[in-house]
Amino acid sequence: MSAESAADASARGTLVCQVNDLSPKQALRILVDDYPVAVVKDSMGNIYAIGDTCSHEDVSLAEGDVAGCTIECWGHGSQFDLRTGEPLSLPAFEPVPTFALTVDGTDVYVDVDTITNGAPKTYY
Repeated sequence: MSAESAADASARGTLVCQVNDLSPKQALRILVDDYPVAVVKDSMGNIYAIGDTCSHEDVSLAEGDVAGCTIECWGHGSQFDLRTGEPLSLPAFEPVPTFALTVDGTDVYVDVDTITNGAPKTYY
C-alpha cells in the first residue's frame, strides 16, 4: 500500500469488515480501539455504525433484532434508530452514539472518533 493509500485509509477510520460479512437485518459486534461498535445492515442494504451498548443497561445491541432502521435491545426491549441513535421506546431515554462509516468497494471503515449524532461516547 502506498503512503497516499495508507493516509486515505486512515482518514476513513478503521477497517472493520467486508460488506459481505454483513447479512441483511443483522448486526456484527466489533471492537474498534477497544470500543464496542455494532455494525448493522438493514433490510434495504444500508450499513450503520452505532455504539454497541444499550444506554439503559450494559447489554450488547448487536445481539438484538433489526427491523427497518431500528435495532432492539434484547434485554428490555428498547429500540434505537440506526440513523440517529435515538431511543424510540422505553426504558432507554438516552441516545447511543452513531459513528462515521465509509464503504470503499467491499471494505467497511468506522471512525469512532467522529460521532455523528453528538451522543457521548460512554464506556461500560
